[in-house]
Amino acid sequence: MTVRIDDNQTCHFETPNGTEQRPASELTIITDPDKAMSIVELNGDRVYITEAEADALTVAGAVDGRKHLKASDSGSAI
Repeated sequence: MTVRIDDNQTCHFETPNGTEQRPASELTIITDPDKAMSIVELNGDRVYITEAEADALTVAGAVDGRKHLKASDSGSAI
């Protein structure tokens, strides 16, 4: 798992530049339609996360800005 959430709702992300920490309340999860994956942007970089990680982040207080793609949607990878 690339994301760890502690008891204080602080999220720890493993990135190529080391560990980044953010309160869950400062995060927004969005969808990359080209890869059909959820992402969080940190310092202008995209961190791809699993749906289980995205769900855990929303429970911790992150904003859920994901768009659920359908096979019939334009640009859908499904």
